[in-house]
Formats: sequence, C-alpha cells, structure tokens
Amino acid sequence: MTETEKLLASCLSEIEKCDSLKKIEAIKNVIFGKNGKITQVMDKLRGLDQEDKRKLGAEINSVKNEITRQLNLKYSRLELKELNKKLGSEFVDVSAPARPRSFGKIHPLTKVSEEIADILSYYGFVCADGPDLENEYYNFTALNMPDHHPARTMHDTFYINTPSDEKGRHLLRTHTSPVQIHSMLANTPPYRFFSIGRVYRSDSDATHTPMFTQVEGIMVEKNVGFAHLKWLITNFLKKFFAAKDLSIRLRPSFFPFTEPSAEVDLNYEVKNGEMAFGRGDKWLEVCGCGVVHPNVLRYGNVDPEKYQGIAFGFGVERLTSLKYGVPDLREYFESGDRWKSTFGFHHVS
Repeated sequence: MTETEKLLASCLSEIEKCDSLKKIEAIKNVIFGKNGKITQVMDKLRGLDQEDKRKLGAEINSVKNEITRQLNLKYSRLELKELNKKLGSEFVDVSAPARPRSFGKIHPLTKVSEEIADILSYYGFVCADGPDLENEYYNFTALNMPDHHPARTMHDTFYINTPSDEKGRHLLRTHTSPVQIHSMLANTPPYRFFSIGRVYRSDSDATHTPMFTQVEGIMVEKNVGFAHLKWLITNFLKKFFAAKDLSIRLRPSFFPFTEPSAEVDLNYEVKNGEMAFGRGDKWLEVCGCGVVHPNVLRYGNVDPEKYQGIAFGFGVERLTSLKYGVPDLREYFESGDRWKSTFGFHHVS
C-alpha cells in the first residue's frame, strides 16, 4: 500500500469507530488540524521535484475528499441517532392545556383618539392633518403671535438647526393649531375641521412631557359664536365621559389666536377613591377655547365681516388620564407589560 492509501485506511477506521458527535469533532481535528495527519503528509511535498509533487498532491486531494465525505455521512447518521434517542425519551401530554398567549393591546392614547374622532365626526367635523416640522409663520405669525410673544423663546420651543426660509425658522410644532391655517387656506368656508397629533414643548414633569398629543377643532361659519362653542364642548364632554348631568364653567383667559378666550373647567367629586364627573363642587381644567381672532381668519384667507369662527383644544393625555386614572403622563411613554395589562384595551374588530 502507498502512504496515501495507508492514510486513508487509517482515517476511515477511526471514523468508523466514532459513536458520538463529540468524537466526530475530535477526529476532524486529528485529521485536518494544524498538526493533523493530512498536514504531516503535505509537509513532504516541499522536498519533491515538480512531477512527484504533482502526483502526490493529486493523491492527497483525493484522500481529503473521501475522508470529508465519510465524515459527513457519519455525522448525519450520529445526528439522526441522537435525535431519535431524544425524541424517544420525551413525553408530550396532548391533553395538557395550551400555554397562555399574550395578545397585543390597544394603547389608551390610541383608544381615546379614536373616541374623540368619532364624537367630533358626529358633530360634522372632518379630520385634517399637517406636518410635525413647521416654520414660524404657520406656528406663530399666522396665529396672531407677535415676535415678542414668550412662546417663541427657546425655553418653550424646539427649534431646528436648519437655514431659515421666507417664513422664518424651522421648529417642531408647539401645538396643532398650524393645521387650522393650512386647512383654512386650502378650503372655502363654511367648514369644520379637527386635528389630532403630536406636539412638542421643552417641558417635562409628572403633568407635562416634551412630546404629547393634542386635539384641536375649528368651526368657521356665518353667525357662529360663544354660545355654540359652550354647547359643543359641553356635549362633547358628556359623550366622552358618559355623564348625562355633566356641567362646565368658563373662565376668562388669553390666547393670541382667539378673542374672547376661555379655559374650560369640569366639575367632579372624589368617591371611593375615584373621580366622578358631573357632580361635586371641585373643578378641573380640561381645555382652552374661544372665538377665532379676526386676524387669524384673515391669515386663513377668510373675511371676518362675513364669517366667524370658534376653536377649542384638548390634551389627549389629560383626557385619557381623567377617564382611566393614569396618574403620571410620563407612563404613556415608559409603559411596561404590567402597565399595558392594566391600562391596555383588547382590540375589537
């Protein structure tokens, strides 16, 4: 027998003796390792002439291919043998109850946003949308905010470090009110729009977050006024909180884009540790509202001599917290599995 034939016979004999996957891996190292049998034979090629080197090299390659083929066959047989052994030792109780499955849940902010949209749609409002990235004109100027207004300062607003254009610096919108201007410019009154979206302000504590969700509505029609606004907000809150006897009070306030302006308080009482709306002598602010300022109508290409407008705005997180008892607004963005199991809602198709 030649040296390569002896090598092949020796390796095949050792492969045949292997009875575990672990031993197969060990044999691979003995044969093909740095100091393995194949390496030792190949070292002899260095001292040979070209013809003998070509002949021995071909024999070595043929041996390597056959050894590799036999190793793979042996590995497959042992792998199947161990799998059958494992399956034979396992027991499956087909009568055991299935493992519980965790289903996704509707986030409370999503649920409340859908409820709000349904209520406003009932009163004839159409949903409008706008960009999160705005400029100073739509976010401030067109909403009757002069250059010196404190809301324009860096303390409240996230400005974007990009070159300014003809409409001012770019920023993350501080409210959804710019959607009103975009919608007014794209339509002819009368109309009713509402928008729900994220807004951004540089503020963060238990009752404020740097990003939150806001809903705003605007109605522009002939002969509409504050009485219509009060009726609309009252009935909206009655439907939202499912409270027939709910009452509100309006406190004079100031917003640059409405005149007159008011903040809306909702009456409630604490009963058995829970807030009950529609009764009691306690009051809680829930939204801001007012008659649209004539300057805002003009910016929206509406003649204030022919049409009037009313507008309102709610914080969606605040409404959600009041309805479902979420104590800290930051929990909406840091919710874990336990939080979602408490405040999440199953999807109903």
